[in-house]
Amino acid sequence: MSLLIILILIIASLLPATIWLLFFLREDVHPEPKKLIWYVFGIGTLTTIPTLFMQMVYKNAITEQYVLPLFLGLAFFEEFFKFLAAYYAVRKSRDFDEPMDAMIYMIAAATGFATIENLLIGIGSLESLTLNSLYTTGNILLLRFIGATLLHILASAIVGYYWAKGLVFKKYGYIIQGIVIATIVHTVFNYLIAVFEEQNLIYSSIILVVAAFFVLSDFEVIKKEEEEGVSLATAK
Repeated sequence: MSLLIILILIIASLLPATIWLLFFLREDVHPEPKKLIWYVFGIGTLTTIPTLFMQMVYKNAITEQYVLPLFLGLAFFEEFFKFLAAYYAVRKSRDFDEPMDAMIYMIAAATGFATIENLLIGIGSLESLTLNSLYTTGNILLLRFIGATLLHILASAIVGYYWAKGLVFKKYGYIIQGIVIATIVHTVFNYLIAVFEEQNLIYSSIILVVAAFFVLSDFEVIKKEEEEGVSLATAK
């Protein structure tokens, strides 16, 4: 594989996640330091390693006829490790001082994770160094831009919302609740894709639309709380 093709794949894998990251960053009334955002992004890319390892172990331990438990487990590992990425990166940062920050940093971790996932899928789908093969790979990455990549971000934003609630109210069971909800959303999306295939995106798209509605609503709730002076400074 030539250096040019690798460069094109990296850019094509990075672009979808970056576009969504920049879109959701606009929701932050008090923008976070760019250096910290990209640090969380980087940690998010690294979590693909333990995630893939645990997914392989889980796949080998469960019979494939148990479709839903299989999908639930695979989705759980992704949501859990994305949370760990953001938690590890910002838990002691003085810039992590508002409820909104939990959602923003979770989204940053998710975009890092999704970028590596896109890259691996792009490499796997590139059968030859021809324009036709590049076109096919490009279409796959485009579908992921409006599908799996957005799913990762929305699911992580849900976790971020409940993480913020847990910190504000000092009830860390909220974090578990967020990971459970995100895992269910992730599982339903993957199940619908597997059953109806990517050619029929209407059912999985409904899941994304509903999830996006709740995530954007969560942003508005947190904005209102921040206007009322809610802070994480003493909650962490």
